[in-house]
Amino acid sequence: MNQTDAEVPSANGQTDTEALPEATVLFAGDSGDGMQLTGSQFTLATAHAQSDLSTLPDYPAEIRAPAGTTYGISGFQVHFGSGNVRTPGDSVDLLVAMNPAAVKVHLGRVERGGTVVVNTNAFNDRGFKLADLDANPLDDGTLDDYRVVEVELSKLTREALSDTDLSTKEVDRSKNMFALGLALWLFSRPMAPALEWIGKKFEDKPALRDANRHVLKKGYHYGETTEQFVTRYDVAPADLEEGTYRAVRGAEALALGLVAASEKSGLGLFYGSYPITPASDILHELSRHKNFGVMTFQAEDEIAAAGSALGASFGGQLGVCATSGPGLALKTETIGLATMTELPMVILDVQRGGPSTGLPTKTEQGDLFQAIYGRNGDAPLPVVAPDGPADCFRAAYDACRLACTYMTPVILLADVYLANGSEPWRIPDAADLPPFEVNFATEPNANGDPESTHVNGKKNGEASFLPYRRDEETLARPWAKPGTEGLEHRVGGLEKEAETGDVSYDPANHQHMTDVRAEKIQCVARDLDPPAVYSAGTGADEGDLLITAWGSTRGAVETAVDRLQGRGTLWPLPPGLEAIFDRFEHHLVPEQNNGQLARLLRDEFLLDFRPYGKVQGQPFTPGEIVEKAEAMIS
Repeated sequence: MNQTDAEVPSANGQTDTEALPEATVLFAGDSGDGMQLTGSQFTLATAHAQSDLSTLPDYPAEIRAPAGTTYGISGFQVHFGSGNVRTPGDSVDLLVAMNPAAVKVHLGRVERGGTVVVNTNAFNDRGFKLADLDANPLDDGTLDDYRVVEVELSKLTREALSDTDLSTKEVDRSKNMFALGLALWLFSRPMAPALEWIGKKFEDKPALRDANRHVLKKGYHYGETTEQFVTRYDVAPADLEEGTYRAVRGAEALALGLVAASEKSGLGLFYGSYPITPASDILHELSRHKNFGVMTFQAEDEIAAAGSALGASFGGQLGVCATSGPGLALKTETIGLATMTELPMVILDVQRGGPSTGLPTKTEQGDLFQAIYGRNGDAPLPVVAPDGPADCFRAAYDACRLACTYMTPVILLADVYLANGSEPWRIPDAADLPPFEVNFATEPNANGDPESTHVNGKKNGEASFLPYRRDEETLARPWAKPGTEGLEHRVGGLEKEAETGDVSYDPANHQHMTDVRAEKIQCVARDLDPPAVYSAGTGADEGDLLITAWGSTRGAVETAVDRLQGRGTLWPLPPGLEAIFDRFEHHLVPEQNNGQLARLLRDEFLLDFRPYGKVQGQPFTPGEIVEKAEAMIS
């Protein structure tokens, strides 16, 4: 039976409801406690309540970390509000902790005076030992500055399902639904989306379906009937731009942007990928879209994945591959080949903590230098970076469009925070997407040189195909599908002779081709709008301090600028930056690395850009940037 909100009993009349402009909730527990699912369903309910939101799923780095330990903790943070929400939140208003380790790991995120709901059934000697705690945090003063709500989640779940035939393991795994129901009640979120999801998830397992629904309602009703809460909260709907919205994860938005590019250009989408955290979700999402002609290929390694994507581009398809930092290093040679052959290819890099395997489930922006400079020889290419989960759609679409327009490989730099995070996405009208036309060469150049014989076998006096004769505006070479009569030409990594594409060892030709490939990439700046200074609505475009950011750091920076009251596509750099920089006395560059963009900007503009690096596997909070900015201003 599908239960609607109308079937949920009203509040008990003893609990006051307080209106909040925004709130942040964090669910934390073992990987097996279902915290990602719980957070996802709370997010879905919040989206249905029409709040603006931003999420931060936080996975343990180890696949099977021992239960109860601090390094096995999985968290999901949701920041939602009636205003413009740009980050997962500075501090947490409610922490739902399934065990002592969750308290130890995440208590520092909770606002003083905030609420901590604990599953007291896990607060025992074994739990303290696994979390490396000397005493019970419920008794030793650790939680004195917080409002603590002790709930026997495990016991209450077992009692609720005592008359079912489920195993003890199945029963215990349902306690996250109790926690979800309680959180939904506390923040006046609807139950209907979670009930509907449970019905679909366990459609073929009615016992689990009914059990999870029952426990969800029990958690919701517990909030109504217990005397532990004197206040519940309500966050009004956000005033969003008119349109049709859905909550979207960055990985989903990347996949949908690729599909949109394929449909708009008329090119078949080929996606070659080797599984790697956190890029694998893009492969999973694209594999669901075979109805759009999407072809997905799970390669045996990173090099094969890149080679297959480049081969697809040579064959006239939209060739795409994805990876994370270590995999991008392995794809470097193929990306250089795409640069030399001047074929369109899109490489998605979902950045994670490094170097090497590093922190595979934690976020970082450490691959900027690798993306811009990390190939042998002078091999420039455009680099695109989305600034939010929803913006991943735009970035993926633009990366494909730029690759085909300028006949070049393009790297898109996302990161773990963007790929796993969610936010409302206003679904665009296909007619409003930027034009994306692809024209293949169909016949030899009419103005081919009749006096020379080229490697493609044309005889003197016949028009010859010149595969490297360039478009005057974009400097792109023509795209010729293999098998097209009269358009045979060389491909490969050896230097090409200008226009003819013959192998050339001539020094002057190599200088010319190197220069023109670099000039072609700079032409991409024509497709970019000059950046605008974000000044928190004050209209100021000059001042003491300018904060420059890229990618996922944008939300934290804009929120920080709002608090500072207005003081205040990646490569090639957009036009107009020099004039903007000259209007500010000081420059701060926050980024999740040790100063890569700051060094790049110093090199380009010879100004004192002060880096502010954070490499902790967590995104910036607005408060951190405010503190740093105020220190610089003072």
